[in-house]
Amino acid sequence: MKPRLALVAAMFVSGAVIGAESPKADPAKAQQTASQICAACHGPDGNSLVPENPKLAGQVPEYITKQLMDFKAVDGKKAERENAIMGGMVATLSPDDMRNLGAYYGGQAAKPGFATNAATVSLGQAIYRAGIVDRGVPACSGCHGVTGLGLAKQYPRLAGQYAEYTETQMKAWRSAARANDPNKMMRMIAARLTDAEIKAVADYAAGLR
Repeated sequence: MKPRLALVAAMFVSGAVIGAESPKADPAKAQQTASQICAACHGPDGNSLVPENPKLAGQVPEYITKQLMDFKAVDGKKAERENAIMGGMVATLSPDDMRNLGAYYGGQAAKPGFATNAATVSLGQAIYRAGIVDRGVPACSGCHGVTGLGLAKQYPRLAGQYAEYTETQMKAWRSAARANDPNKMMRMIAARLTDAEIKAVADYAAGLR
């Protein structure tokens, strides 16, 4: 299968898996957990104050839930997304707790971010909107939306996210240090981007509205 077709196929498969029906979430039940456990790193309303910790406010609820589930080691198996801090945070959370947290943060108002490097905005915009055809890199907007708000439940919001955080995650995909993407979708995309291209697209996405 050609690279571009493989990526498209992966998107449809991942959508079927992650988009499966789940019990209805109750964001009110997550308020205590959010304020007592999550707020220290992600802010009381999910608008993190430091670039190392991602903003969760306004994020796609199902995406937050999936990441929380992936951080948790189950039945003696390693977590799909290994992180010592987050692994400890989710250790006592149930699937319902995680769904409730996803709904809670998804319902919070996201504070806008800003692109800060005028010299790379054009490059970042070009990759985000059109990809890099000759390298089989699809447009970011195809999954994350033209305004970066995320699409179809499984594709996260990038608009307003710290550029530093997005850049770190892209590089983690590229090195396979992070590997919880369905069908290696993000790993295949990131592997085709240079450091400069990753930085440019991360910065551009931070300023999307």
